[in-house]
Amino acid sequence: MKRKCQRTLELIFARPVSANVRWTDIEALFRELGAEIGEREGSRVEVFLFGLVRVFHRPHPSPDTDKGAVAAIRKWLEENGVKP
Repeated sequence: MKRKCQRTLELIFARPVSANVRWTDIEALFRELGAEIGEREGSRVEVFLFGLVRVFHRPHPSPDTDKGAVAAIRKWLEENGVKP
């Protein structure tokens, strides 16, 4: 795994939940894990990974992902055996 993606993964798993995780870094991590990412209506992003489709809201105008989304992503990764 690329060092940047490893750092993003560590931020996602940090306690307390980090508010400084850029959405573009999360998308790069998903791609590194083999995800297919598609655009949906509005600012929604469809992520196909681990045989599942999850839909996330791309943050705007700030590039940082909110804490609730980071926690949901952490839980999804944990459930599928991905850890830092």
